[in-house]
Parts: sequence; C-alpha cells; structure tokens
Amino acid sequence: MKFLLNLYLNAADPPGEGFDPEGFLAASGQAGELISAHAFADPSLSTAVRDRDGVVAVTDGPYLPASEHVAGQYVVDCESRERAVELATLLSSGHACGVEVRPLMDSAGMEM
Repeated sequence: MKFLLNLYLNAADPPGEGFDPEGFLAASGQAGELISAHAFADPSLSTAVRDRDGVVAVTDGPYLPASEHVAGQYVVDCESRERAVELATLLSSGHACGVEVRPLMDSAGMEM
C-alpha cells in the first residue's frame, strides 16, 4: 500500500532548523519502501491561486496563515498502515510538529 507522509514544521522556526530525516531515509531506503522524497522551500516563497465564481486571484505567500506548514512530503510503499506509522515516527522526532500519514489512491480507488 502506498502512503503519503506530510511533514509539518513550526512556521516560526528557520527553514531546516533541527530537522534531520537521516533515520527515516536510512530505514525506508534499506527496506525498499521509499518511492520519493521532496523538501519544500519556505512557504513565503509560494504562490496561491484561487478561483471564486470564475474570478481567479493570484497572491504571493503561504496558502493560509498558520503556525505550522508542510515542509516535506514522502511517498512510501509499505505492507501496512502500521509500518507507515512506524516510519512516520522517525520523521516526527526533533522539531517536527507532526506527520500526517495518508493512504494514496489510484484510478481504481484505495488499495486498502
């Protein structure tokens, strides 16, 4: 089963502050479970695009002001949700605010 692990960090912390994914990368890589990993730039560098009743608005900065932001995403292919949660605990150490574990769906729906 494939899972998306969204890593959330405190928006007040400087980018990269105290986060060390080495344990997660080693464990998921050695087990052949890591499909992809993406670290994100600071949310202040993002652009938000919204369509409200046919009117498109483009604004700079984070999508929503929040105390936490998504700092990275990892896609893993594990045998179970429990294993995905186990890998997520390796990401949540240090300054991470949390990791969301979300099953991925394909065109046929959820694999679960």
